[in-house]
Amino acid sequence: MKHKELAMKNIVLLLFLVSCVGFSQSVTKTISGRITDGKNPMENTSVSIEGSAKSTFSDRNGKYSISATVGDVVQYSYQGMKTVKIRIEDVTRILNIDMVPDIEELEEVTVLGSNRKSQRELSLEYPSNLNIIRTAYGYINAETAPGKIRFMHEEQINPVAICILDLLQNEFAGVRVQGNCLGAFGPGAGTSRQLTNLVGGNSNAPGVVGLAAGANAQQTALINGRVFIRGNNSIFNTRSAIFDVDGQIFTDAPIWIDVKNIQRIAILNNFATTTQYGSIGTGGVIVINTIAASPKADKIYDRARLRNNFVDGNIVSQEAVSRNWPNYLTELYTSTSFDTAKNVYEKYAKTYSGSPYFTLDAQKYFVSQWNEKGYADDIVASTAAIFEKNPVLLKALAYQYEESGDYAASNEYYKKVLRLRPNYGQSYLDLANSYRDLKSPQQAASLYTRYTHLVEEGFMSLDSIGFGPIFEREYNNFLFLNKNAVVAGQQATELYIAEEEFEGTRLVFEWNDSEAEFDLQFVNPKKQYFLWKHSLSSNAEVISREKEYGYATTEYLIDGSLPGNWTVNINYYGNKSLTPTYLKATVYYNYGSYAQRKETRVFKLSLKNVPQELFTVSVGGKLVSR
Repeated sequence: MKHKELAMKNIVLLLFLVSCVGFSQSVTKTISGRITDGKNPMENTSVSIEGSAKSTFSDRNGKYSISATVGDVVQYSYQGMKTVKIRIEDVTRILNIDMVPDIEELEEVTVLGSNRKSQRELSLEYPSNLNIIRTAYGYINAETAPGKIRFMHEEQINPVAICILDLLQNEFAGVRVQGNCLGAFGPGAGTSRQLTNLVGGNSNAPGVVGLAAGANAQQTALINGRVFIRGNNSIFNTRSAIFDVDGQIFTDAPIWIDVKNIQRIAILNNFATTTQYGSIGTGGVIVINTIAASPKADKIYDRARLRNNFVDGNIVSQEAVSRNWPNYLTELYTSTSFDTAKNVYEKYAKTYSGSPYFTLDAQKYFVSQWNEKGYADDIVASTAAIFEKNPVLLKALAYQYEESGDYAASNEYYKKVLRLRPNYGQSYLDLANSYRDLKSPQQAASLYTRYTHLVEEGFMSLDSIGFGPIFEREYNNFLFLNKNAVVAGQQATELYIAEEEFEGTRLVFEWNDSEAEFDLQFVNPKKQYFLWKHSLSSNAEVISREKEYGYATTEYLIDGSLPGNWTVNINYYGNKSLTPTYLKATVYYNYGSYAQRKETRVFKLSLKNVPQELFTVSVGGKLVSR
């Protein structure tokens, strides 16, 4: 009976998801915009829907239009420029694209000291930098390595693969796999002979495994599974690749590795990166880092102190940003009385009655400056139709109500967002945290567990790199602080809660528009900074992953090792349309303790390409990036 009930619940959940998102994803809509090189329009830029025959070109003014459905990926291509790919969402209508040259440009720098990172620095950066691989000879950063290194990361690994041979098959250009997981070392092994990668009786490589003692260049190994990186059509290289697995070197393919335990694979196939392996590496090296043996991603470290990064240049204050406000906003904030402010609002209301951003500005102003919540609510109610079906605008409203402490109102808007976007992980997290603000732990627990159940049942996918760790931290923190309110009696003491690995100041950022591009700069008390880039030109993979899994958030952790004032700056690049983006910053003090408290700030981002200060937080801390 229980199994039937569970099956019925799963069916109901599936029907709920289909009813909410199925229709919107099947409706075709027109996507339009303008393509430029940052200044001038680009004519004849190819615009196509990935995986379909739909395509068009931009006109002499850079303008284009193309039909697409939710979930489609629009691709923008032009010779000599980086290809841009954007996933269509429920609110996507206008996509203005700035294309950049497809070249590696070096910024002008002032050399203050060596830019070379130590092995310790690379080991600390390993969890968050996907361009670092750990070899038998230490860490290698592909960004500074003397030759090209190709990667396969954890999220790209197909868990259906039986062994490493299946995993490498057809994954890398120029990499050829002979044999398979069933044949390697099986009954058919030995039917094909090759030269070993051993010259002489010894090897210069530490920890070499699988080499016969006293072997020489003419020895053969009865191996049926092998990998060639440089091909077998060269008379100068008939050797297969060797394998470096967590620092141990194997000449035989390590088919015993569970592919689900692999975190990163790197292909080394040039002299500059394989020379340290000596003669056995002449056929190339396949480096494998497993999850169990890799540095943990939750290790706390100060990214700002890893390099000689010191703040240099003018950072615009929020006061200076206000000089670019529209006239109505300037007049509101210079009003000397509530009645004067009402007159200003009414003067501009007819002109801007169709603008949701005018409503958002007015709502925030009357609450923050005059504590006139009722008047502000009436303004929002009069323009409710503009917000009703738009999750991006609804999130902006929710942010502002949350900032002002009106958690009941923000909760209602987060509910509406979940109804519109039940396939977004962010929707569940936002509403769960909203119930925490309302001191409703049972409802919060329900949202956390609902999302977890959807993932476990395969209705939703979990991003193990970006959103997953944030959700897990939130859920675990909730159980730590509220377990007695969620689980009664003896069960509360038996409830497993992962040990909180961090206590200090936690910064959480969330933005309402998935298309928003910006750089966040975190400056420590010594004026060194860490820069997190969130733009298509520098971090397209992250933005693509955010859209695929439905989230727009990141976190930064500050512990007590570096006391003083930390500053958060931003450089906003836009969101593909002529509309502002709303950024919510939540600062948690004493995070991970019973004295935990939070403070929320919301910023309207509209001034582009100008580094500006967001806020300063006084803590003792050290920065960690997710």
